[in-house]
Amino acid sequence: MLEFRDDGVRRLAEIALRGERAHREHRRPPLHTVMERLLEDVSFDSGRDQGRVIIDAAYVDQRLADLARSEDLARYVL
Repeated sequence: MLEFRDDGVRRLAEIALRGERAHREHRRPPLHTVMERLLEDVSFDSGRDQGRVIIDAAYVDQRLADLARSEDLARYVL
């Protein structure tokens, strides 16, 4: 089960908005790419009982550290 905390949603929005501004010409929304990266481990392990996965700012920062630091998000937008 995924539980999104308010601070996690805010942090995701910050990262996605930065990508949106940088790459308006791409057809695939940056939020889609950000969510894929955030949840790739959860998706990969979806067959196993993972209990509750809490998505807070710390989780987002841990999973998306390289994405959040990157000034050139183009390599992540497919």
